[in-house]
Amino acid sequence: MRLDVGEQAQQGEQGTAEKPKPQAARLPWVARLYLTAMVALAVVCFLDAIQRAEPVNPGRFVLYLGISVAASVLKVRLPGIRGTMSVNFLFLLTALVALTVTETLVIGLVSALAQTFWRPKSRPSLERTAFNVALIAIALRATYSAFHVEQLGPIPIQFHLRLIVTAGVYFLMNTVPVAIMITLTEHKPLVKTWRETYLWVFSYYLVGAAFAGVFSALEKAMGWEAATLVLPVIYTVYRAYRLYLSQVEAEKAQAELQRAHAEAQRIHAEEVSALHLRTIEALAMAIEAKDQTTHDHLQRVQIYCTELGKLMNLSEDEMLALRAASLLHDIGKLAVPEHIISKPGKLTPEEFEKMKIHPVVGAEILEHVQFPYPVVPIVRHHHERWDGTGYPDGVKGTEIPIGARILSAVDCLDALASDRQYRPALPLDEAMAEVERFSGSRYDPEVVRLLQDNYQRWEREARGNVPARNKLNTDIRVERGDAPAAGFATAEGAAARRKNSAEFLNSIGAARHEAQAIFELTQDMGRTLALNEMLPVFADRLKKLIPHDAIAVYLLEKSQEALIPAFVGGENSRLFASLRIPMGQGLSGWVAENRKTIVNGNPSVEPGYLNDRSKFTLMRAALCIPLEEEGKLLGTLALYSAEKEGFTQDHLRIVQLLSGKLAQSVQNAISYQRAEDTSLRDHLTGLPNSRALAHHVEELLRAGRMVTVMVGDLDGFKEINDTYGHPEGDRLLRAAAAALRDSCRHQDFAARMGGDEFVLVCADLDPQDAQETMERAVSAVEQAATELYGKPVVSLSAGLASSPDDGLNHDQLIAVADRRMYETKAARKAERRRTASLLAVNAAVLASHRPEAVTGPGTRPA
Repeated sequence: MRLDVGEQAQQGEQGTAEKPKPQAARLPWVARLYLTAMVALAVVCFLDAIQRAEPVNPGRFVLYLGISVAASVLKVRLPGIRGTMSVNFLFLLTALVALTVTETLVIGLVSALAQTFWRPKSRPSLERTAFNVALIAIALRATYSAFHVEQLGPIPIQFHLRLIVTAGVYFLMNTVPVAIMITLTEHKPLVKTWRETYLWVFSYYLVGAAFAGVFSALEKAMGWEAATLVLPVIYTVYRAYRLYLSQVEAEKAQAELQRAHAEAQRIHAEEVSALHLRTIEALAMAIEAKDQTTHDHLQRVQIYCTELGKLMNLSEDEMLALRAASLLHDIGKLAVPEHIISKPGKLTPEEFEKMKIHPVVGAEILEHVQFPYPVVPIVRHHHERWDGTGYPDGVKGTEIPIGARILSAVDCLDALASDRQYRPALPLDEAMAEVERFSGSRYDPEVVRLLQDNYQRWEREARGNVPARNKLNTDIRVERGDAPAAGFATAEGAAARRKNSAEFLNSIGAARHEAQAIFELTQDMGRTLALNEMLPVFADRLKKLIPHDAIAVYLLEKSQEALIPAFVGGENSRLFASLRIPMGQGLSGWVAENRKTIVNGNPSVEPGYLNDRSKFTLMRAALCIPLEEEGKLLGTLALYSAEKEGFTQDHLRIVQLLSGKLAQSVQNAISYQRAEDTSLRDHLTGLPNSRALAHHVEELLRAGRMVTVMVGDLDGFKEINDTYGHPEGDRLLRAAAAALRDSCRHQDFAARMGGDEFVLVCADLDPQDAQETMERAVSAVEQAATELYGKPVVSLSAGLASSPDDGLNHDQLIAVADRRMYETKAARKAERRRTASLLAVNAAVLASHRPEAVTGPGTRPA
């Protein structure tokens, strides 16, 4: 029997590989060196055999050769490897016993070539053929020498022992060199490759040795012609191998089919599991779209629940259900109005009744998913309590599913340790102490014990392993779509609400002094259009009607993204005055976004969006109401109290009654301020105009301040307008105005007096500082013009005047500074004329000293 070895190992007595490969280009240099050494050693073996040639029996040699070749071409392909198997090594072992070394080598080489080239799947390469021939030559020569060692020192070796040794040597010389070649080409472990690929063949070599002994005895008894009787045996063995290997192939194909079926089932199960997971994540994203604050909450709860489930030895289905429920337990909140979910104050009984439906709705939603594990019971019962006082079904103790018991405790811990609209987060240790306080009443004692022992470690893992995930685009603005098919709803105006509020007030018979106080307040609010004068009056009058410790009026920015304080009074005023509350954040941001009133809300969440524990308030109750004028949101009014439950429904009624008047007054003040700003500001440069300039100077003088006025005029501006046009002149004026404004102190006052004249007003400057300020302003303006055009195109002439030496009012100071500016301008013009004259004179002198140019045939100017 012979076995092919596959393409990388070329050819051994094990057989020939069938798959072609351009190995001359792919063999590593070490493998090529090894192949060269094998070929050289084979040549030595051939030369040695030729020298030892003896007379032969031609008939016996031809018969052995024919049988060996016949055995070589009767080969079968082995399953699992690229190789074939034949029984020709039986006759090679017999030849080793009966023939000379020369005859044996020739028979071995011819049979190896026959097996290599007889109907191969592809053309054998030169390297593979060389390796096959070299290997058979070396193996037969070494085995022949081993067989003819007839004694070991003085001890003779029995014939049957020599056959066994011969079979072992022949096996090693055929398999070890092939394993070495595989190691060199495929970088596989040598011993492991030899043991797994070839060791199992050794028993066949021992059978071959026994066959060689039997055949040797048969030849001695019947002569060498008896070898012809072996041909039927060869064919019978060949057919038996074919049938056996066909059965092996069929069994292997059946096993592969079963494995493929099992793999398909596994893939299908994984796809179903992945589908459930994607469904869970999609539903979790739906919850996140409803309430953005729950995203980190869901991830954290899932990690805690999973670790607790492992410690409590939950089954695989229970673990899968717990993981899903930890993400989906709040899905029922999709049925709860958003203003209730994100309300920053306490819920009313009616709102709580609406909130309590979310476990039931969540279970009903998830029933349609048909999870293969019990998710629904966990979601339905995650608000049940150990003592039976929970909802929705009031079950208690171990009647509550274990997953729901775990989720209930973890959900509470996470909620206490997270910022909420209605209160700031507790430190994790305090939150855990609060959960432990309700062990045995609300929560399973065993769950709480395990949570207490491990929560700090799980918190570190949760913070380190929460995956990043893109939030849903809930804040984008969709430009397309003008109106719904049914048209827009008609909103009630603020005037109608004020009317309804007044009717309600009259219907309950408000007290006379309350009505008088409200009347006086509204009268006082109408006496001024200045916001900074009207709001303090409103706050002072309101405190007589509604006791409070702090008040804030927040107005909506132009960007509509945040609220900024327009007036703050009372305790913690510095904190409230520093806030810029994003829409939807804090207590006032929630009121503004939802346009709903809150009574006795939690003031501590007002600065909560800052995530800064140093920013806190001691106020314990808040009354907050939106300010709207004709359907337009202006801002909010917030009253704060240091007493818990500091506001009543009567207080809310009064604020609602006054909110319309306050909103109207705020709108009027804003409109007045906008109109006043327009009348006092230059529309081109954005600087204050001459009217604002005069007002500012007079205010400083009345306050007894020393005022310095700088008047500046752009030299060369007319040429810019004449050359490039007025739009380019406007661009230059805007650049000059910006440079002037940026060059001075924040308390200084820059204005455009008209045309190309600018004024800078400074207070309390000594003469040296005033001169430096003017020089800095002149340099900044000229530099800005140079950067605008890439070259100096204009300059700024300036003059200074200071009170009281140069004047005691606005007009006097402007006149003196203007005169000095023109003196500077005239001096600069004269200086430019003198410079131009000097340049002309110098040019004339240089021209008079230049040698005359000589031109003519063959000459060039100097």
